[in-house]
Order: sequence, then structure tokens, then C-alpha cells
Amino acid sequence: MQTTRARLPRMFAVALAFIAPMAMAASQPADVHAALQGKLDALSRRTQPGVFGIVVLDPRSGERWRVNADRAYPMMSVFKAPVAAAVFAQIDSGKLSMERAITLTRADIVGGSAVPSIGAHFHGGRMSFTVRQLLAAAVSDSDNTAVDALLKLVPPQDVTAFLRAHGIAGMRVDMGEAGVDGVFEQLAPRQQPPANETAQAEASRLQRGYRAYLADPRNRSTPDAAADFLRQLQHGTLLSPSSTRALLALLQAQTQPDRMRQGLPHDVQLADKCGTSYTLDGLTAAYNDIGILTWPDGRSVIVAAFLTASTGSKAQREALFADLARTIADTLHP
Repeated sequence: MQTTRARLPRMFAVALAFIAPMAMAASQPADVHAALQGKLDALSRRTQPGVFGIVVLDPRSGERWRVNADRAYPMMSVFKAPVAAAVFAQIDSGKLSMERAITLTRADIVGGSAVPSIGAHFHGGRMSFTVRQLLAAAVSDSDNTAVDALLKLVPPQDVTAFLRAHGIAGMRVDMGEAGVDGVFEQLAPRQQPPANETAQAEASRLQRGYRAYLADPRNRSTPDAAADFLRQLQHGTLLSPSSTRALLALLQAQTQPDRMRQGLPHDVQLADKCGTSYTLDGLTAAYNDIGILTWPDGRSVIVAAFLTASTGSKAQREALFADLARTIADTLHP
């Protein structure tokens, strides 16, 4: 397949229940609320000394379950969802077109993507991609090159301004994937490690970078803000109906990583965005998943889960998110 040809976003047909107006409903019975809260608290304790921040939101009633939800967590690739929303808003206003072509050079390639749909197929010195292709790659494939290309059209400060304009105060976008890499690697843009750097010096530099990333306030979100972002997207108050459907379809098409999906019944749809840092010396700075769970009867639940400073193995982290989804499904929609 030629990557310069327009690629239609996958799975564009998202159930209208995602964006249909939802009538207010009564809150869960007190025993159900308490049961889920207790289970979420127990899941969070499993992650210590890491911190697991969770918000579960019933969009019909507005009822929330919260654990460690007041602090801001590093988003990693979760930030690609608000970036995409800001781009779609520019399309809605007529300032951008889905078919606008963006030319990238080999110097624009950013590594570390979950499913590198652009970098892996890049050939020659220059290639052009449409905004449509970049959105699909950034959201569904979590392609780092694609999201940094989109940030040239809608800079980070404009993404944050878009969020603030919609009352989402706890989520901020300050830099792209290349900037995040620079924090981890403790290198300036385009800077390469010293040619004579020893293995010990490299390890020390990366350790400094990891500590710096954990302390960096940029590209962060509270679980509450992430849940509010998804609720507004679902309700159609962020974007036009067509852009809402398009972004939800791209989120639903993200199947790798399959974090919460592992714990859900097969008939539950999930539109989500994951975020993952690399692990250094047994410590994982960010392991996240935010999404909208929708049952065949149209009922939905919004979940925002951020795990930071985890010392658990990958298998333990995967089991944690599967158990989170399973717990929510079993308790709220048995």
C-alpha cells in the first residue's frame, strides 16, 4: 500500500449511542456505589509504591467514583486525543481541510510509536500525507511522527487553549513527542549524545532524564479532566456531529495496546486512548488508558486511569487494567 494515498479512517461506523443526548438518570444505589468504590481503592493499593489515579463517570447521572484523582499524571500518548480534537475543531471552523497535504522529511520522523504507520513505511527524503491520514495514524496507531506533524498545524498552546475554552482546566498540552523524548534523554532538540559517551555516562544521563520527566508538569492531566474531555466528546459539545463521530471512530479503532479491552465482555465497545512510557531500572513513569465503554443497550461508562511510578512488571500492569475494566463491568452492568 502506498502511504501517500489517502487512507480512510478505520471503523468509521460508530454507534450513534456514543453521541446521542443522554437523559439524566438516578444515581446508583448506595450499596453499588460503595461496592465499586471499595474495589477501586483495592486496585489502587495493588500498585503501591506507584500511584494509580482513577475516575469512573456515569455520563447519564454525572455520578463519579474517584481514587487519587486530584493530582496531574503524565499523559504520554493519551495527549494525542486532545490534539486530534483540536485539529478537528479547526476543520469544523474551516481553517483546515481533511485533505490538506503535509510534507514531511526524514528529519521529522519520531521513533517510539506503538504501531509506527508512517516511519516504518517512509521512503526517500520527503513524503506527503493528508490531515486525514495523520489523524488516523496519530490516534488509531499512536504514531509519534503523525501527532508531531499535526502540532505544526495546531501548536500545543492552541490545544491547551481549546481545552480551556471548553472548561477543561486539568489537562494541558505543552510539547510533542520529540519534546518528551528530549526530557527523557536529556538532550536538546536535534542534539545527539556525545560521540565518546561511556555506558556509565549514558546510564547516568538517562536516569537524570527519567527523574526529570517524573517531575515535569508538562503534558499532564488529572483523571477528572480526562473524564470531562471524554464526556464532552461523547455529548457532542466539543466538536460538530461529523467530527465527533470521526474522532470516536478513530479511538475505537485503537486496539493496541489492548489494556482495558482485555477485561471487557466481547459485546462491549471501547473507544479509548492509551499512553505508555518506557521502563528504566524497573520503574515505569506512565501506563494509562482513558476510554468510553458502551454496552449493546446503549448504556455507557467513562473511565480515566493513570498509573505512574509503577514498579510492577508489564504482566502485572496489564492484569491491573484488565481487572479494572472487569470490575467496572461486573459492578455497574452485571
